[in-house]
Amino acid sequence: MNTNYKKNSLSLIGAVALGTGVMIGAGIFALLGQVAELSGNLFPLAFIAGAIISGFSAYGYIKMSNAFPSSGGIAMYLVKAYGKGTVAASGALLMAFSMIINESLVARTFGSYTLQLFDMGSNSVWVPILGVILIVGAFLVNISGNNIIGKSSLIMAIIKIGGIAIFAIGALWAAGFSFQDAISLSNSSNYAVTDYLGALALSILAYKGFTTITNSGGEIVNPKKNVGRAIIISLSICTVIYLLVAFAVSSNLTISEIVAAKDYSLAEASKPAFGKYGLWFTVGIAIVATISGIIASIFAVSRMTAMLTKMKLIPL
Repeated sequence: MNTNYKKNSLSLIGAVALGTGVMIGAGIFALLGQVAELSGNLFPLAFIAGAIISGFSAYGYIKMSNAFPSSGGIAMYLVKAYGKGTVAASGALLMAFSMIINESLVARTFGSYTLQLFDMGSNSVWVPILGVILIVGAFLVNISGNNIIGKSSLIMAIIKIGGIAIFAIGALWAAGFSFQDAISLSNSSNYAVTDYLGALALSILAYKGFTTITNSGGEIVNPKKNVGRAIIISLSICTVIYLLVAFAVSSNLTISEIVAAKDYSLAEASKPAFGKYGLWFTVGIAIVATISGIIASIFAVSRMTAMLTKMKLIPL
């Protein structure tokens, strides 16, 4: 747990950095290809629809955080809704377990992307080793205090968001972007309704990380206002970045090329503007994304479990 756990120790900007750290993670690189595979040329619209649905969900979280700001976040909301008992504790633990599983997946992604810089296979023993090193490092950052957490998350958010924006804008410029070319209805009838629903579900998953911001309620300055503000700002930033990426990729690659590229579709789309360096920089951005995502996720899980032990819903 954080040894410097105290009120007013986290700024609004720090909370936004943590929120975008979870949302704009390495997952967007993989999700892009999967969404495109399910929805074809309309896949940029899936991210718009996902943002709208996530916005309605965020409204509920904002109202709850305004009324009950707490480091427990979702766990506290469950307690307020169902009382201090088995239902609330079980739901909170399931959320914590899902975040831990996600951390392991992101840590492995970090190892896989890092090895790309050294031309080593993704099945190397170094993949899990690097993943464990990342988790240990993120844990050390979390126990060092909210000042360091906030500053490190902000620096990585600037690098990550700025890097993705530069590549996306460069790819759009190289392709001579137009909405008509980026979104085509020509093959829309080739996909079933269930495919579009699947694409929508995946796009919503890309925004899900905003829920971790609620765990800053016990430490952020002016929590009754700033938790909600952090959620709104983070969702807005992510929506712009996701759309830039989606339009950049759709303007430079066909659907079959996007599906074939999968994790490296952004790198492929950036080649017209950046050539062979596109892959290197995209891998670098993905590495930063995984690091910031792990730090933010451990922050949220540690706060939630601390609140649950304090309320004696789970054993010490």
